[in-house]
Amino acid sequence: MPQNDPQDFLSVNPVFSRAGEATQVSKTRIPQGEMAPETAYQIVHDETMLDGNARLNLATFVSTWMDSQADRLYAETYDKNMIDKDEYPQTAAIEQYCWKMLAGLWNSPDPTGTIGTSTIGSSEACMLGGLAFKRLWQHKRRSEGKSTEKPNLVMSSAVQVCWEKFCNYFDIEPRLVPISEEHKCLDGFELEKYIDENTIGVVAIMGVTYTGMYEPVKAIAAKLDEIQASTGLDIPIHVDAASGGMIAPFIQPELEWDFQLERVHSISTSGHKYGLVYPGLGWVVWRERQWLPEDLIFYVSYLGGDMPTFALNFSRPGAQVVLQFYLFLRLGFEGYKKVQQASQDVALFLSRGISEIGPFELWNDGSDIPVFAWRLKEGHTDRWTLYNLADRLRTKGWLVPAYPLPANLQNLTVERIVVRNGLSMDLAGRLLDDIREETSYLNNLSAPMPSERKHPGFHH
Repeated sequence: MPQNDPQDFLSVNPVFSRAGEATQVSKTRIPQGEMAPETAYQIVHDETMLDGNARLNLATFVSTWMDSQADRLYAETYDKNMIDKDEYPQTAAIEQYCWKMLAGLWNSPDPTGTIGTSTIGSSEACMLGGLAFKRLWQHKRRSEGKSTEKPNLVMSSAVQVCWEKFCNYFDIEPRLVPISEEHKCLDGFELEKYIDENTIGVVAIMGVTYTGMYEPVKAIAAKLDEIQASTGLDIPIHVDAASGGMIAPFIQPELEWDFQLERVHSISTSGHKYGLVYPGLGWVVWRERQWLPEDLIFYVSYLGGDMPTFALNFSRPGAQVVLQFYLFLRLGFEGYKKVQQASQDVALFLSRGISEIGPFELWNDGSDIPVFAWRLKEGHTDRWTLYNLADRLRTKGWLVPAYPLPANLQNLTVERIVVRNGLSMDLAGRLLDDIREETSYLNNLSAPMPSERKHPGFHH
């Protein structure tokens, strides 16, 4: 009988008996030899099974579902490099289509004449807006013969960590206005105490990461008008609309927060949040071209043409930009309105249901972006905390984070739910049942539960 070919062993034996899968694979060294592609696939596939179910992750703001046509486009364009605009001119054109559409959505006075860019996420988009502030401030100070040392940026203590990174990395003093029970976000209260001639700008957040609340951009702009009238300081606003930039235009059209306010120089958003695209994609747009200094733009020739680039990253995927354009065409204004309204309906359903469970008090209800937070009522119990509830929900697959609020309220713990496209009303009903069940379990404990502070798992 002829000797069997070794490859026959790989093809006829059951998958988990193949060479490579019958042994434990090293996770710290590249293997010396090769492995059948099916085997390598199976090992990696099985590793990822240990992750949580993305649809049940109510901590993340990032999109976890797209339709089959989007999946097909993704597979067709995953090899495109967004930076190589000479090789992929149509993808570059699609990028421009998108940010011009956003400029119009955000009421730019001249959507086709302004400027914007895609980014790897809204953290990068925020940093580009901040860099434009810093450079314009430096130009003005030098023209006046004044020092460009010690620039500062004013924002809420509840800003997402990307702004703290920006100030750290680019040598800017962060001036954090503390939130309080009376002022749950930056609303202009005592803003004059934080503004001086070295202030490069103010950040206003449309959808605070901690709670989902909108900061009232119009009120902040009005306060800055008062400060300019009394001091002469003309301070611009960057709106960090990572979430709200793709919510407010559709379901709160009466709200004035965008380029309708002249003091708003730039707006950033996450395409991979309520833009409904897979990660990672961000956008930043300037109200007028003059607010992006030309000396921040680089021109490179080594990709085959004289290409302008303004980004912290160089090579980055173009597929998500294509997906954003697909969704703008696929959904249109009315489609986005339906999707975002459905998410808000689910958020309001959940927040109302949670408010009716005895131990809980809402911090906000999800009527801004479809995100809300709640806390334990004072004096309700000393036997368990919201961290214990988060742990109990995790055993059923739900990731619902509990965490302390920022400085000035750090002794106050809240729990938060982010409602995204894909959390249906039916699934939300199941979640509410599980919260009721686990709350009842905790209330009936005869001894206190151990509790530790845990990382909130914020996503920008």
